[in-house]
Amino acid sequence: MSVEQVSENVNGLRWFKSSYSGSGGGDCVEVAAGLDAVYVRDSKVVGGGPVLRIGRDEWAAFVPCVTR
Repeated sequence: MSVEQVSENVNGLRWFKSSYSGSGGGDCVEVAAGLDAVYVRDSKVVGGGPVLRIGRDEWAAFVPCVTR
């Protein structure tokens, strides 16, 4: 699987918070789809934090594994 932390500007992406993320301060994951990759970050990190870039093929293989 190709996953890497990116330092490039990803502010132009449209981020979506997980529907499982509540308002109680628990685990909050946001994802954004780019042209060639999916980006994942922790929404609780104010001002941005580490962002992971995952190839679209790898993301497509990952999602069915976690939705079972």
